[in-house]
Amino acid sequence: MVSKIIGVAGAGSWATALSVLLAHKGYTVRMWSRHAALAKEITITRENIRYLPGVIVPPAVEVTVHIEEAVREADAVVFAVPSHAFREALQSALPHLSGTGLIINAAKGIEEDSLRRLSQAFAEVAGPRALERYVALSGPSHAEEVGRQVPTAVVAASSSIKSAEYAQDLFMCDNFRVYTNPDVAGVELGGALKNVIALGTGIADGLGFGDNTKAALMTRGLAEITRLGITLGANPLTFGGLAGVGDLIVTCTSMHSRNRRAGMAIGRGKSLEEALAEVGMVVEGVRTTRAARRLSELYGVNMPITEQMHEVLFEGFPPETAVNKLMTRGKKHETEEVALAAAALGRSQF
Repeated sequence: MVSKIIGVAGAGSWATALSVLLAHKGYTVRMWSRHAALAKEITITRENIRYLPGVIVPPAVEVTVHIEEAVREADAVVFAVPSHAFREALQSALPHLSGTGLIINAAKGIEEDSLRRLSQAFAEVAGPRALERYVALSGPSHAEEVGRQVPTAVVAASSSIKSAEYAQDLFMCDNFRVYTNPDVAGVELGGALKNVIALGTGIADGLGFGDNTKAALMTRGLAEITRLGITLGANPLTFGGLAGVGDLIVTCTSMHSRNRRAGMAIGRGKSLEEALAEVGMVVEGVRTTRAARRLSELYGVNMPITEQMHEVLFEGFPPETAVNKLMTRGKKHETEEVALAAAALGRSQF
C-alpha cells in the first residue's frame, strides 16, 4: 500500500503536533514554515524547540520553506496557521493544490475585517464548489497534549459526509478520537468564540476570583456563543459537544491556553500589549473579540461578556469595572434569550 502524502501549512505548535500524529500513522508529512531558521532547526534537531519543546519530530516529517513543495501532490493538506493568516496561506497554496485533495482547516478564528468564518474565506478563494472538500477540525485539543499522545477527542465538520469521514480516518488512532459533524458553522463558531470567554476567565483568575466566578463566566459565555451561533445558522446541539462546551472548558481552565494566560496577565494589571508579549505566541481571542462584538451589533445579539471584554481590551476599562457591570445588569431569565434565538434559526444565515 502506497503511503499517503499529507501537506501541513504552518510550523507552530498545532501544526507540529498534527504532523507528528500523522507521521506516527505512517504517512509522509511535508510541513511548511515561512521561517528558514525554524525549518532548519526542526530538520536538524527533530524538535520544534520554539513552539513544541520536548516532542520528537519523526523523520517522516519533512520541513520546507516553499509552500508548493509542501502541498504539491498531497492527498490532503492541513492548514494550521493563525486564523488571520489562513486566507493568505490558502492563496499561496491554491495554484499547487490537487483538484481532488482534501483541505482540512485546523485554525480557530473569524476574519476581523470581513467577519467571515474560515470556511467562507475558503469558498471566496477556492470557489463555493470546493467546499465539498473542506473540513474544519476543532475541539478540546491543546498541541502540548496531542504531541505527547494524551487521549484527545475532536470533531471533523464538513458539508460533505464523505470528506468528514475521510478526515476522521486520516487522524483517528488509539489516542486521538475523531467524530464527524455536518454543522460547519457551529463547529467554527464554537472554536473561535470560546477564546473570547477564555480571556475573561483568565482575567478573573488574575484578579484573584474563585471557581464560582469562572463557572459563571463559562456558563453564561456558552449562552452567548449559542445565541450568536443560532442566529447565524448553526445547530444549537453543536455547542453542547466537543467543539462547543468541550473546547470552552479546556481553553478556560488549562495553563496550556494562551488566551487564559493572556487574560491572567491583564487581570494582574498588565496592558494588552504586555500580556501578549508575555505569552509570546498568537492569542486568537484578541482579534475574535473585535469580530464577535461587531457581529453581535450587526445581528442584534445580546453578548454582555463579549461587550465587556471589548471594553477592557480596547477601550481602557479596568477589569474590575467590567465585572461590576456584568454583576449589576438588569434581571434576566436564564434561558429566555437562547429560546428566542432558536426561534430565529431559519431567519438568518451567516
